Amino acid sequence: MAATGDVRWWGINDWTDLDLVRAELSAGTDPNSGVPVFEKPLHAAADRGSPEVVTELAMRVDDVDAENQGRTALWMAVFENRADNARALVSAGADPWRPMMAGWSPGRLSLAGPSPDLFPLPSPDAGLSEAEAAAVAEARRLIPALGDLHHDGLSLACVADVSATEATARLEAAPADDVDVEALYEAWWNNPDADLIIGITDVPGGCVITQPWGNTASTPGVVKRVSPGTVCYDMYANPKGGSGGCVAREGAVITSWEPHSAYTIPPDALAEKILAAYLYRGHPVAFCCAGAGLRLAHAGPIIGSSATWLRLPRRDWWT
Repeated sequence: MAATGDVRWWGINDWTDLDLVRAELSAGTDPNSGVPVFEKPLHAAADRGSPEVVTELAMRVDDVDAENQGRTALWMAVFENRADNARALVSAGADPWRPMMAGWSPGRLSLAGPSPDLFPLPSPDAGLSEAEAAAVAEARRLIPALGDLHHDGLSLACVADVSATEATARLEAAPADDVDVEALYEAWWNNPDADLIIGITDVPGGCVITQPWGNTASTPGVVKRVSPGTVCYDMYANPKGGSGGCVAREGAVITSWEPHSAYTIPPDALAEKILAAYLYRGHPVAFCCAGAGLRLAHAGPIIGSSATWLRLPRRDWWT
């Protein structure tokens, strides 16, 4: 039997292993706490475990609706689209309509996902607003329209309500007609000016600036220059560290963002930010397009197949 206060959940990397979880519990491990850093055991299982493990832990915890960082285990299961785990939690007594996360109870959040009939509505007015329903519909259109992008090494800036011509002027860029873009795709490292070559395309709602082989399109110098009077969402898909970016407004970088999971959303996040994080988890390019209100019909502007290619002036684009 483990001594009181011992932390034993460190060894659980597979929350689908019911025998291992039961062995930990039998050894005296606390079912309510002890997972490294920021999780509760039931939250971890709801996020990435099996319904059998969720059911086992739900029987052992003091409160199946205990919150961690403003959300219950059921909320975690819904956000990660684990309908099987969500059903197990409800069977154990979890409340789908418990208020949390700026009005996004697990039940309301499920209405925006792939299983909108997961829980019975408690009342007709518990559904999505017109604006929320429109955001859901756009996500369901935009993500398939962009397709399965391979975007390692890509940077882009999605600029609202600014034309490609205006953005080009703001960047003081010139046409790059002398550049062999296909050669850059194949071996950009052979061109000393590769970091200065960007593509730009007019799209419904604004324009897209892209660099398929490097991070220049997402640098502060680019997004600050194109965002006065509007908003710009940028991202860089770092092959060594995943995707992330910033939101620039009125010429200043004001907010960074990272790939969305149920853990990266602050408990005090605005309702529309929570919805966007849920709709576009795993789709960072679509997240940037949607954030800037760009209504792309295909991925051409992102990968540069429909772009006008420009050469930026040589300066420090990181300031």
